[in-house]
Amino acid sequence: MGGTLPTLEAPRTSGPLGFAIPLDATLGVEGLPQSGTGQTALLTGEDAANLHGRHFGPWVPVALRPLVEHRSVLRRALDGGRSAAFANAYPRGWPGSGRKSRFIAAPPLAAKAASLMDRHEEALGEGRAVSSEIVNDGWRRHLGHDWLPKVSPQEAGANLAAISSEVDLTLFAHYATDDAGHAQSMGTAVSALKRVDGFFEGLLQEMTADTLLLVVSDHGNIEDARAGHTRNPVLGIVSGPGADRARELTDLRHVTPFILDCLGVGT
Repeated sequence: MGGTLPTLEAPRTSGPLGFAIPLDATLGVEGLPQSGTGQTALLTGEDAANLHGRHFGPWVPVALRPLVEHRSVLRRALDGGRSAAFANAYPRGWPGSGRKSRFIAAPPLAAKAASLMDRHEEALGEGRAVSSEIVNDGWRRHLGHDWLPKVSPQEAGANLAAISSEVDLTLFAHYATDDAGHAQSMGTAVSALKRVDGFFEGLLQEMTADTLLLVVSDHGNIEDARAGHTRNPVLGIVSGPGADRARELTDLRHVTPFILDCLGVGT
């Protein structure tokens, strides 16, 4: 961004590597946007909050799960003859059984339905996958995989760049900034954003010249560390060839059609 941060007063900032676009996450529905319906709108292009009758999260509501499974951008890219990858590592056998297996976020739900949930601890150890939290600390500390290498955010970004070079469409989902917003701690928020900043550094340095990077969120949160979720426009960031085509995007429903258009896949 050339050192200029987007704000509510000047959201469409730009710089030498890309530009920011504000995206409406409310979709005309009262209440605070939530991840379940927000991610569904992002990954399908459908008006998820209105279809469900309200904002819902953090998981995809049961009634909308078939929509994510059959109409996600991943599935439609594959059906259109393009290659795709879900870069996140998930434990083998996830989500298992029991009550927690019913609480599924949209990115892994879409990936599993598209047969792209194929990167596990071995791939993470070899740098062929990225942890949802970017670094491997959680896998080492909570899942018992202390053999996994420690990686910096920059190294994780470089790994994502390598994954993206092998396919037409790559999806990576990161959740720690949302957790930081819920913590309502400025220190936690700053730490989370520094990690993401380092991740972008490694990614941008190693991305191939023909790669278009699109960064979006499902709802406002970390931009106001006092509030948790907000009704602010979410920050969109676009960098790479064809980025100017994203300037007209105005809300979450436009993201999937834009990606499919870039891939030459009909919506």
